[in-house]
Amino acid sequence: MAEHNELGTTGEKIAENFLKEKGYEILATNWRFGADEIDIIAKNNGFLVIVEVKTRSTNAFGEPEIAVTKQKQRFLIRASQQYIIQKDINEECRFDIISIIIKNAKTTIHHIEDAFYPSISY
Repeated sequence: MAEHNELGTTGEKIAENFLKEKGYEILATNWRFGADEIDIIAKNNGFLVIVEVKTRSTNAFGEPEIAVTKQKQRFLIRASQQYIIQKDINEECRFDIISIIIKNAKTTIHHIEDAFYPSISY
């Protein structure tokens, strides 16, 4: 596995554990619909929470969350719509980003709740 893939997998496990510690119920990880993937799907305080995890070894080129582009948001929204339909979900949906930097032995986690909102143009 490529080093950046290993870093991403490590970040997703860190994010999953972080959410569990905060009381989130993890419903799915790496859920796929076609080519679209949702890193973590969870429930918390009556919300279905769609989580995109971005992990980097440095923030030299900006914080990891800036990699969640409008296109990536569209993919997440499209996949989450299918998850909601398939699982017959009735809760409100929220889109979060967990930004992780793993440098040397130090891990920094930034949880951005309500990171973006779907709009009619999606």
